Amino acid sequence: MHDIQLIIFDWDGTLMDSEAHIVASMHGAMDNLGIARLPVREVSNIIGLGMREALDALFPQQAGDDGFAQEFVAAYREYFFAEDAEQVFFDGAVPVLEDMRERGMLLAVATGKSRRGLKLALKHNDLEGFFDATRCADETASKPDPLMINEILQNLSISPEQAVMIGDTEYDMEMAGNAGTHAIAANYGVHDASRLSGYGLLGSLESITELPDLMDQYCEQAIRVVNTLEQV
Repeated sequence: MHDIQLIIFDWDGTLMDSEAHIVASMHGAMDNLGIARLPVREVSNIIGLGMREALDALFPQQAGDDGFAQEFVAAYREYFFAEDAEQVFFDGAVPVLEDMRERGMLLAVATGKSRRGLKLALKHNDLEGFFDATRCADETASKPDPLMINEILQNLSISPEQAVMIGDTEYDMEMAGNAGTHAIAANYGVHDASRLSGYGLLGSLESITELPDLMDQYCEQAIRVVNTLEQV
């Protein structure tokens, strides 16, 4: 077993409780463009993808239509970046991040958000410069392509076996598998726990506050394995 040195977090649905805000912004864009609102569950399902990939999934008849995508994204951003828009971290998320930092872990973010969206969220929550690396869907390949993680690993000189991806969607779990990293499922997010359970997980969380204990359990297991090997 390898020591984990890097924790890569998804953002929306894993650290940030933003599902309702994203769905409302998507519905607002549909209203603006005269499109019938899609069901909440259907819209929630695409959270985690890059915007273009999300639109292709929601509106397959418009796939590849650059004009439609640009118009929709512009309408979406009017709602998402509104001055009165409120997004909050899941309870305990920031203390957990600080705990992991105090343990000497490298921390990163791999998100379907745009760079603009992540930058504003970090600034609003006084977390600018807190993470060692961040990657956004508008500057690299969208999940579940492993490029996002691969770029983070290369940037930080970390091997896949030394990293774990924490996310709340199948896209996160698939991306981790494609990159060869460990994965932890955030069962409290967008996708049901049943959709995340088949990916050879290191563990799962019912709350982000469970992460320190889970990491402790992993470290204890790793120590036992090393001791056993040394006795052979």
